Amino acid sequence: MRARPLPQPMVFGGPSVEKMLGALPVVADYCGRLDLAGIIDRACPVRDVAILSHGQVIEALVANRLTSPTPLLRVTDWARAWAVEEVLGIDPARLNDDRIARALDAIAPELDRIVGSVGARAISAFGLDVSRLHWDMTSISLYGAYEQTDPGYAAPRFGHPKDRRPDLKQVQAGLAVTGDGGIPVLHRGYDGGAGEVAQVVGAMTALKNLAGPRDFLLVGDSKLISYGNLHAMVTAGVRFIAPASKLYVRAAELAALDPQAATVVDYVAGRDTGKPADRRGAWRVMEDTLSLPGKRKTDPVLRLRRVFVHSTARATAAMAARAKKLDRARGDLDRVVRGLGSRHYPSEHAVTDRVTTIARTRRVKTYLRTQVGTDPVTGKPTLTWWFDQTALDAEASTDGWYALLTNLPATVTAAEVLTRYKGQEVVERRYSAFKGPLAVAPMFLKTNRRIAALLTVICLALLVFCLIERAVRTAIAPEVRMAGLYPGQKAKPTGRLIFQALSELRLIPATTGQPATIPQPGPVQTRLLNLLAVDPTRPP
Repeated sequence: MRARPLPQPMVFGGPSVEKMLGALPVVADYCGRLDLAGIIDRACPVRDVAILSHGQVIEALVANRLTSPTPLLRVTDWARAWAVEEVLGIDPARLNDDRIARALDAIAPELDRIVGSVGARAISAFGLDVSRLHWDMTSISLYGAYEQTDPGYAAPRFGHPKDRRPDLKQVQAGLAVTGDGGIPVLHRGYDGGAGEVAQVVGAMTALKNLAGPRDFLLVGDSKLISYGNLHAMVTAGVRFIAPASKLYVRAAELAALDPQAATVVDYVAGRDTGKPADRRGAWRVMEDTLSLPGKRKTDPVLRLRRVFVHSTARATAAMAARAKKLDRARGDLDRVVRGLGSRHYPSEHAVTDRVTTIARTRRVKTYLRTQVGTDPVTGKPTLTWWFDQTALDAEASTDGWYALLTNLPATVTAAEVLTRYKGQEVVERRYSAFKGPLAVAPMFLKTNRRIAALLTVICLALLVFCLIERAVRTAIAPEVRMAGLYPGQKAKPTGRLIFQALSELRLIPATTGQPATIPQPGPVQTRLLNLLAVDPTRPP
């Protein structure tokens, strides 16, 4: 391989012709600390005559995702407009579509090795605490038919898309993030129609290998729970917490619980910070033991702790949601009554069909009672309806309650089980960044092999994004907010705000006898660069 071009020396100040610099120096620094290009090049070496290594191309794509998250087209144009040559030492003309495609094809067979190595490097280089890991899955919609797929890679399929695009095929991504800063240390790609429950054991095994000899707690949603998954985790010595579905806790059990008999938890939700005590949500817990048999007689019975949780915020939300759907159903049913005998509802059959649709779409079937008939005098259909108060009261008695299943030892109190589970929202926030700042919209690539590789590029970009966020938050601790990121007020430094602030940085390219220069950064950019310990005048 030819020697990699050296980045250009840079100084502050200079004339007025500019390139966009933004967060490129920070991204390059963090990619270097992760040894991203080195890990990829060791897994996927190129011929000695190659001008760019696969690692350099993938590193450039990660920088592209983080600085200009638009569809993966015309990367060469992006590289020319941005200071890619000066910071990364890459000639923009080399980042053509063919070279990018060859890099994606090259890393595809080595994704597990690359992802595991980068995750392990992130843990060691940044001192990440992996004693608690949160797992969840999401979907990525795809344009195209993808009738021919490459075996061994996530296959596009129709499924249950999170973005509500049932007209598009999808692949799925599983993400494991640390409780420490929400850092995505592992990801996996799955077929579009893959069931979430069936992926847990494989993810657990990969996480156990990544964590090494450390004990860790795996936190997930209700898809984590099945006898097979629980048995595998218990056998492997992995601790877990996940909410119990209706299969493991009946509504009647929840209705019989008394919130006043439960223990108050000393926990304040982030949304309630700063509110008076009487306006904050309150949590209470109590627990029992659940014995879970397998399907076969030889399967051992699993004995788990079942922690019942009551949330006043959840109860209030449930009451409001029920009132809203009852009001909407009431309005729909009143319109049917007013239209009886019209061309819309000329017969008893038409009325029955419409009432059935209302009950289903408004989700009031459990407590809607109706009587449909025909007036013997006029021949018009009749409708009498009401909501069953007993059924409403039964549902209301479960408001605010849910249950968590865990195999944590009794030394961990029920209140502590709840507080550890509460970190699960961090993985949802990462998916929000995945599809927000990184702009993962429905995409199209020629093969599912390249889809799998691009998914890894996006997840590596998310890793860098989250590490930068964590570094700034750690550097300003014990403060949690920072001035200058949001107009007129202090704000919590999120990855989105950090990258927005750094996006204002520009670079003036080198000319004959004049090195590349950077106009003096503003106070916010200067502070961020200092907090991140990155000097943009000295590219890695």
